[in-house]
Amino acid sequence: MDKLLFRIALLGVVTGLMAGILVILFRFSIETSQHYFLPDGQVGNYEALPGWARFSLPVLGAIVLGLFYERLPARSRSVGVVHVLNYMRFRKQKLPFANAVVQFFGGLIAIISGHSVDREGPGIHLGAANVTLIGRHINLTEDDYYLLAAAGAAAAIAAAYNTPLAGVIFVIEVFRVRYALNHIVPVIIASAVATVLSRLMYGHNPAFEIPAISIGSLSELTVIMLMGALIGILAAAFIYLLSRTAQFTISWRPLYAFVVAGVVTGLLAQWSPEIMGVSYDVVDRMFQSSPGVYALFVLLAAKFIATAVSVGVRLPGGLIGPSLILGGAVGGLTEILVQNWFPVYEGSAGFYAMIGMVAMMGAILRAPLTALIALMELTGNLNIILPGMIAVITAEIATRSLIGDMSAFTALLKTQHEREAAQVAVTAQLAEEKAQEEAQAEKQAGNDK
Repeated sequence: MDKLLFRIALLGVVTGLMAGILVILFRFSIETSQHYFLPDGQVGNYEALPGWARFSLPVLGAIVLGLFYERLPARSRSVGVVHVLNYMRFRKQKLPFANAVVQFFGGLIAIISGHSVDREGPGIHLGAANVTLIGRHINLTEDDYYLLAAAGAAAAIAAAYNTPLAGVIFVIEVFRVRYALNHIVPVIIASAVATVLSRLMYGHNPAFEIPAISIGSLSELTVIMLMGALIGILAAAFIYLLSRTAQFTISWRPLYAFVVAGVVTGLLAQWSPEIMGVSYDVVDRMFQSSPGVYALFVLLAAKFIATAVSVGVRLPGGLIGPSLILGGAVGGLTEILVQNWFPVYEGSAGFYAMIGMVAMMGAILRAPLTALIALMELTGNLNIILPGMIAVITAEIATRSLIGDMSAFTALLKTQHEREAAQVAVTAQLAEEKAQEEAQAEKQAGNDK
């Protein structure tokens, strides 16, 4: 037993190293590309582009992606968290590394061209797919594949946000990895190793520059509870719009679907260019000073629609980052209202934005504990755990009361399975009709004789 545990722990180290390297390489590729073509060499500086460029860039990126995807076999187009989730939940086959290659370059094009998606969804896929490379050189059991795929996904989250514990909890909540010693050891090790690599590359600071924030008065907990309920309602609406978009476009050619997403993003970017790309620069601004009611409201509406459409049409990008932007915008609006109308407001700038981010993330992913742990690791501030708990759980209850246990990922997975079932039914019907025609032909031939 100890030898088996040592073996899987060693494989966790290898998985964490490979996942960390791939995630860092993916991020480096995005930031280097943006440095060379965006104004002033500033990463994420889509706001400085002229209006025609903000429209043309996502449309051209969509055309390139669509033409690229249409030359791929259908089985190679499946990417992202939903692709990994399908394997983790059902284990129908091993994760093909060819899909991870598509994810790397597809995600690169989608993000650089300004689509409203993140790099963390692709990172999770890249981290989990490492198990396929390991399996080519080491004899792995089915359980080994399962655990190392989970370990790679946890490592990707850890490396992306500098949140090793949140990465571990993420695979337990989202991928439903059963908590047991032999299951969790490789996941923890991989997450820790990837975090070390990320800190060597980018330093010890969290993904966002978060000031010292705290709640001003316990009386504000009522406001936080109401904000959590509002976020839960918005999360349910987002998942519904995402699901409807996926169902409506599921049979479309990739070129048509991607171009629609490009047009929607390009048009909305005329009013809110901050929605383009991963948008993490606007998060830092939310923590330092409020962008204003109008700017936050437009950002919320534009990011909501652009992300639901982009992810719904199956662009090769993720939605964890956009969920943080949406929650931060709601929190920023709440803070402005509290400052103006709440009689005993004494809070810190950016406090409500941070709480809103984790509440929205938890509600859209249906991973409240992951959100709370991320809050703790991102801020290093235990004083905001209580308000964070209230916001996250209130949002979770509101979302669950409206749409049940469905997350954004499971909504997309359900649509994918419905399409696969429909295709199987059509194939079976065609086969039956062909068999009937052949039987009829044989009968006719017998009568002619």
